[in-house]
Amino acid sequence: APWLREYYAKTGKPVRSHGCSYAQSWADVAFLRMPNVSLQPGDKDLGWDDLIAATDKGIAMIGRASYSIDQQRYNAQFGAQLCYEIRKGKIVGQVKDAAYQMRTPDFWNTLDMLGGKKSYMFGGTFNDGKGQPGQSNAVSHGCPPARFKNANIINTGRAL
Repeated sequence: APWLREYYAKTGKPVRSHGCSYAQSWADVAFLRMPNVSLQPGDKDLGWDDLIAATDKGIAMIGRASYSIDQQRYNAQFGAQLCYEIRKGKIVGQVKDAAYQMRTPDFWNTLDMLGGKKSYMFGGTFNDGKGQPGQSNAVSHGCPPARFKNANIINTGRAL
């Protein structure tokens, strides 16, 4: 951020990057954004089918749908484009209106199985829509399939 560079220049400290500041154009105020982080593949070259086969009971979630996360990236809720029920290592049907709620440290501490290089995918979006006034900034993240034990799965459907 320009103001941050000016601040450090006045303090005599070295002028260098101090975070992930970004603005959608020269006319917008830069503000701290999430870094483009990725979950690296595991040591074993496991794929989607391996994680499903190793799961006795669970929900497989594919793609990004609805999401809500606070500014500190601490509390969140994420939905998926497709959700499948897993029983005894097999997909037994599709589930609708599923999402997971999480607190970041608790969530990452439940990661117990991770896909390998052959199953790694990289993706991104151009519309994270943060800031006041709002800006659209691009972000990217990559990961292999991952399994989390005891995730808090909720039903997001509404009765009309």
